[in-house]
Amino acid sequence: MIRIKVGGARLWQTGRCGDSNAGHVSAVAKEDVAMKTGLCALAITVMAGASFADNVEEGAALYLTHCATCHGIDMDGNGPMAGVLLIKPDNLLTLSQGNDGQFPLVRVIKRIDGRDPLVSHGSPMPVYGDFFEGVDVALKTPTGQPIMTSQPVVELVAFLQSVQQ
Repeated sequence: MIRIKVGGARLWQTGRCGDSNAGHVSAVAKEDVAMKTGLCALAITVMAGASFADNVEEGAALYLTHCATCHGIDMDGNGPMAGVLLIKPDNLLTLSQGNDGQFPLVRVIKRIDGRDPLVSHGSPMPVYGDFFEGVDVALKTPTGQPIMTSQPVVELVAFLQSVQQ
C-alpha cells in the first residue's frame, strides 16, 4: 500500500490493482488541503503586496534622490534643472496616458537603465546610470516576455506605475 502525504494529511490511499478504495480522498484530507492551499495563497498574496509596497516606497526615495532635480518633486517635468536641458523632461504622471492607457514598461526601464539613451545637456540620461547597476531582476512585460534590469530600476518603475493618472 502506498500513502502520499501533504503536510501530515493523508491524501491518497492506493492498494493493489483493482482495489475498490484506490484513489479515494477522504473528506478530512480534502478540507485540510483546501485550508492549507488557501493559507498558502493568502501568504503569497500578502508577501507580494508587501514586496510591491516596499518597491514603491524605495522607488519614491530613489526618485527624490536621483530624478526630482530634472523631473520635479511634482513629477511634472518642471524640476529646477529642466530649464537648462536641451530636451524637456517628461511629465512622469502621464506616461500611461501617452501610451494608450498602458504603462510603457519596457521603454521606461530602458530609458532609466541607459539601454535607450536620451541625450539631454550633452550626456545620456540617466545621469546616475552607474548607480542603477546591480543584481539583475526579471520583470514580466505586457507581452509576457521577461526583461532584465536591476533592483533599483524595479523599485523606480514600481513607484512610477503607482502614480500614473
